[in-house]
Amino acid sequence: MVERVTTLAGVHATLPPHRYMQAELTAAFTEVCLGPDGNQALLERLHAHTRVSSRHLVLPLEQYAAIPGFRESNDLFIANAVELGAAALTGALQRAGIGADEVDVVISTTITGIAVPSIEARIAQAVGLRPDVKRVPLFGLGCVAGAAGIARLHDYLIGHPDEVGALLSVELCSLTVQRDDRSVANLVASGLFGDGASAVVAVGANRPEPGPRVLDSRSHLYPDSQRTMGWDVGGGGLKIVLDAQVPAIVQQYLGHDVRSFLNAHSLQVEDIGAWVSHPGGPKVIEAIEAELGLDGDPLELTWRSLDQIGNLSSSSVLHVLRDTLDKRSLTPGTPGMLMAMGPGFCSELVLLEW
Repeated sequence: MVERVTTLAGVHATLPPHRYMQAELTAAFTEVCLGPDGNQALLERLHAHTRVSSRHLVLPLEQYAAIPGFRESNDLFIANAVELGAAALTGALQRAGIGADEVDVVISTTITGIAVPSIEARIAQAVGLRPDVKRVPLFGLGCVAGAAGIARLHDYLIGHPDEVGALLSVELCSLTVQRDDRSVANLVASGLFGDGASAVVAVGANRPEPGPRVLDSRSHLYPDSQRTMGWDVGGGGLKIVLDAQVPAIVQQYLGHDVRSFLNAHSLQVEDIGAWVSHPGGPKVIEAIEAELGLDGDPLELTWRSLDQIGNLSSSSVLHVLRDTLDKRSLTPGTPGMLMAMGPGFCSELVLLEW
């Protein structure tokens, strides 16, 4: 009988070199979103509520106002996503001590640009992936895709326990901020989202490697919630849909979903020693803490990630996972929960064991 576990052998996260404090970003995006005579005080209030103090951008800040349209922003996305994606995947392979030519399947995910061929195909030769590597590009999952990508990698490796898989996430959210768009969703997004990439290398049950093990996953697609989060695609590119009801959906569903999932494995919330949560925004994190009754500060790394780099869409939960591996010493056998929510509206829960 095939053992139904997957080991996360290497996790790496990368950020572009241009780092700015939130006040600098607010001033610059006031002109981008509201025009040269825009109300900066309005944007300052909205940005303050995000609880983000700094972010990394793929371009120097002064270049954003000069991007003429979607074609140019998407070309910039492709060029920079290839560079950041290659660095993330190479770093994860090095952390795992596994050669690129050993990777049998690679899943890639992004929501902030369109690339055909997809990003993993564009970096395959430079990174050293085999010509027969199986490719699974994901598009449309957004913030949930970091967790969902690990879950789908686990699903594959259950059936291929001798193989090596990789997940690559690249999100350049700054390139999607809409010019001259005064909608609250666009203004909030201009203060919340940052740029970054991350990668995970995982192995099947027949390849013993150190690292946390994936035991199981669970997906939830919530009813009547399609307009909660996503894109409206138009001539100006990818215009964000971001409804204020996201924390309410967390309050309605997530506590029950997590407890039901844990009960299936004879576990309770109190048994989880590591919470690896996507930093969707302060109200979302607060709703998670309240609904799960988390004592102490188990989401401290999630809060820290939000503060220091903002929300990186699908890459964020993988940055938090990397931070958890680097900054916390966990006893072998400790259960962990990795989770994210995103367009659908949906959630993905991944049960880990250290």
